[in-house]
Amino acid sequence: MINYITSPFRWFFKLEAASGLMLLIAAVIALIISNSDLNETYFNILNTHLLIGTQNFGLDLSILHWINDVLMAVFFFVVTLEIKREFIQGELSKPKRALLPIIGAVGGMALPALIYVIINFDTGYTLRGWAIPSATDIAFSIGVLSLLGSRIPISLKVFLVALAIIDDLGAIIIIAFFYSSELQYT
Repeated sequence: MINYITSPFRWFFKLEAASGLMLLIAAVIALIISNSDLNETYFNILNTHLLIGTQNFGLDLSILHWINDVLMAVFFFVVTLEIKREFIQGELSKPKRALLPIIGAVGGMALPALIYVIINFDTGYTLRGWAIPSATDIAFSIGVLSLLGSRIPISLKVFLVALAIIDDLGAIIIIAFFYSSELQYT
């Protein structure tokens, strides 16, 4: 009986496109809720604190911080390990193959930033946001790739994921150098 009930769920999660579909559905639901009368409830839920551990020893973070700081760190860790494997023994192990996503990422960061600067050149205050368009949302990039499933070759997937990761690393470096006034270790 349990197998009968759970088999559609197991089938869905075995699909390569399942994670991308879930990401797309969650994004649409979040957009609808945050732009409706439920937006206050939505943001209250995101700001609700969740303690893992005890008061003396544990992490007490808002749900938003759990998502942004903890889960995204795990996500980046896993994706970076996959790319490292590709650079060491996979599709990007040869310098010529690795150079293409690096050049693509640099161009993908520089061109949007340049367009932003050209559009906002006379505005002064908004000109300071030039780095914002230089970042790629890696989670959505991978989500879209997973929606395509096996219809695209593995080498293209590796290239696009490497491009998104290198782009995000570049954005982190830009933020560290241009938007940080000082490093805080606490």
